[in-house]
Amino acid sequence: MSPRGRNRSRERRMAGSDLYVGTLDVLILKALSWGPMHGFGISSWLETQTGGSLVMDDGALYQVLHRLEAREFVEPEWGVTENNRKARYYKLTAAGRLYLRDETAQWLRSSSTVTTLLTLNTRSATGA
Repeated sequence: MSPRGRNRSRERRMAGSDLYVGTLDVLILKALSWGPMHGFGISSWLETQTGGSLVMDDGALYQVLHRLEAREFVEPEWGVTENNRKARYYKLTAAGRLYLRDETAQWLRSSSTVTTLLTLNTRSATGA
């Protein structure tokens, strides 16, 4: 891969690092709202659903999953992958589903407000 290609790949991976921690929590909970998934499945779902715009580092993904587990928003369970490998699957708990619903509503309100402000036409330097 060319250095330029590596930089683009790095930029795509870093896209998620600028998101607020709580936003990553909600995005992972949203992925799990589709059903139990292992870490690679969550990462793949996020990448697929965003057209490759959000690629999470494994370390960041598992930090979020551990935080969500500690808050009892997800519950881990050992299972077997499609490739017949043992993996830890995560499923959304009732508390996680409630948190996802509330945070999604808050995010939609907030993002609408920010979008409104960011799309305002700016005044010219003369103030006209």
